[in-house]
Amino acid sequence: MSHRSFVEKKRKVFSWLLAIALGFVVLFSRSAWEEQFLISDLFFVTGIVLVGAAMAGRLWCSLYLCGYKTDTLVTVGPYSVCRNPLYFFSLLGGIGIGLTTETLIITLIIVVSFALYYPLVIRAEEKKLQKLHGEDYERYAAKTPRFWPSSANLYEPQEYTVKPRIFRKQILDSLWFVWIVGILELVEALHEYNLIPCVFKLY
Repeated sequence: MSHRSFVEKKRKVFSWLLAIALGFVVLFSRSAWEEQFLISDLFFVTGIVLVGAAMAGRLWCSLYLCGYKTDTLVTVGPYSVCRNPLYFFSLLGGIGIGLTTETLIITLIIVVSFALYYPLVIRAEEKKLQKLHGEDYERYAAKTPRFWPSSANLYEPQEYTVKPRIFRKQILDSLWFVWIVGILELVEALHEYNLIPCVFKLY
């Protein structure tokens, strides 16, 4: 998998551009739901639950994928319930982060952006896997959902060899979800102390 498509190469660039754009929006805005504490608290708590699920899910994926991505077709663990579990859990994390802003608009922007771009990434990666693994991948794709997990397919081996150095790096990558929530809480505090102006409100 050394030769990545244009869409794959720009995946991180797209993610960073979206994050920066939303960061500026969050920096100068506040939630219009703030005065309705039940709704804003419900958004935040739901967001935290989804962020936690996303982190756990991505670590679960990394446990099976680390060090095997380029030379082995991984079909067990999270990859037995769907073919793209990393992206599924990333979407959960994105929705969770959106909800911790206590707004529906930012959450919707994240969902729509994901829906427009990541199917292109998934299709590009699937073409590569098809070329790399041939009939093995075809059999795997025929019985495993592309994106939405099916718990009925879950299969986990009794033992699995993990490559700890690679897995350690993935742990740090997953922590970004928590760090972003922390940054959002810091921005909210700066708004409350009038250290950053609130230019507009978002629902």
